[in-house]
Amino acid sequence: MALIDIEQLDLYYSEFRALKKINMEIQEKSITAFIGPSGCGKSTLLRTLNRMNDTIKGVRIEGKVAINGEDIYLSRNNVETLRKNVGMVFQQPNPFPKSIYDNVAYGPRIHGTTKKSELDEIVEKSLRSAALWDEVKDYLKKSAYGLSGGQQQRLCIARALAVGPQILLMDEPTSALDPISTLKIEELIQELKDNYTIVIVTHNMQQAARVSNQTAFFLNGEVVEFADTVKLFSNPEDQRTEDYITGRFG
Repeated sequence: MALIDIEQLDLYYSEFRALKKINMEIQEKSITAFIGPSGCGKSTLLRTLNRMNDTIKGVRIEGKVAINGEDIYLSRNNVETLRKNVGMVFQQPNPFPKSIYDNVAYGPRIHGTTKKSELDEIVEKSLRSAALWDEVKDYLKKSAYGLSGGQQQRLCIARALAVGPQILLMDEPTSALDPISTLKIEELIQELKDNYTIVIVTHNMQQAARVSNQTAFFLNGEVVEFADTVKLFSNPEDQRTEDYITGRFG
């Protein structure tokens, strides 16, 4: 069974239909990339996976999004519990105006962890998982704003990992970063796949080809093609996919 199962999903912003009959199965401990031109529905679909579209006025959703076999849009499901299980990393690094330590400890504290020894362990483990520990271990009490852009993004990944999610959503996580920082984040994504299911939105087709196992190509709110990444880039079935990846539009 797929970890994430999307069936006949439509999403409306008031009368505008932003997603059209999306069907997709995302496997556990894999990296799935969403590609396509701006405004085609990639980030909108990503945000349906942890119900972040709920905060937008006039949004209406039809169809089903199931995680671990359970429809996350059923009223009995707790959104806070969902977002603990489905972490999110945004395009711009967005650390809290707190110390490095308190950024990572924030989530566990909210969810009831208060013992310092336990928090210390979570902070170290999360920073190690985000390939940041060795760079910041002597500066944990310093402001997160003192870190470089790439370090701040890895801190945001550590913060997401600290509450023990199963799934990590990444909305263009390297688009604001320099090439060296981008490479570090890509290497990190590959390492995290062993323990997490990752869904990444990217405008960078080379990045999708480098890091992902499966790729979905979006156009005008529809998934035109969803396949193993190697196959989609080397032998796409739909002419629109080929036109996009060869640069004829987009």
